[in-house]
Amino acid sequence: MKKFLLVMLVFALATVGFIFWLFERDADSVPILVYHRVSDTDDNQQTLKVADFEAQIKFLIDDGYKVIMPDDLLDAWEKDKPLPDKPVLITFDDGHEEIYTNVFPILQKYGIRATVFLVTDHIGMEEYLNWDVVRALQNGGFIDFESHTKSYKTLTKLKPDKVWDEVYGSKQAIEWALNKPVKFIAYPEGKYSVTAEETSKECNFRAGFIEDYGLAKNEADNYILTRIPVLGSNSNTLLRFKLRLKGSPIFAPINRFKQDISEGNPEVADLIFIP
Repeated sequence: MKKFLLVMLVFALATVGFIFWLFERDADSVPILVYHRVSDTDDNQQTLKVADFEAQIKFLIDDGYKVIMPDDLLDAWEKDKPLPDKPVLITFDDGHEEIYTNVFPILQKYGIRATVFLVTDHIGMEEYLNWDVVRALQNGGFIDFESHTKSYKTLTKLKPDKVWDEVYGSKQAIEWALNKPVKFIAYPEGKYSVTAEETSKECNFRAGFIEDYGLAKNEADNYILTRIPVLGSNSNTLLRFKLRLKGSPIFAPINRFKQDISEGNPEVADLIFIP
């Protein structure tokens, strides 16, 4: 019995030590949140209810987080400009119409900014923003629009010339429409390839973004900055958000392990909890 208790104590201490190491390692890293849809009419995993989104924003403000923009992050890393305590970035992918109807009023209410990555070929389509609204929002100061490629093709499956068309084509379209430099790109499905990364550099993007649950680190490659996906859920939405935000150093490696085994052992992967 004593031997068992000793083993359990050693295991507990090792676990606590490992968790402490994870958080210390990421102490200077920054959470970047990525949302997709905020709507009370759609019901899918990527859609967050309007009240849930506002509750998350209110939590960030009340908990002392300071919302910054991608330029602020890169300026701190590259030019030694100071970051506020507890910085966080808020981003949206795709450019759905509720950015104007549901997201913008909340950003305005709390006085914070967000970055929206646009699929330029989708502008003006049903359920998406049109260029007039995009211009108005850009000029309003609460939202900055950047690239999510031209037509949302999976870059990892394209030949180099097609990758260039997707990356540079979207940059051109946004710069022409908004008369401002486009400096950031979010890769479709959060996936990237060496070709996509090199093309983004050649097109003079300042950074590229993926999805991987972890925190963005200063020593990381600026063209594969990770973002924490925020999803909708039917229960405990705010609690799940807090777990994902606060526990990112823990859940990031767990999620990578889950993805690694999901194809060969889907039953085991399903048992691994990710909030």
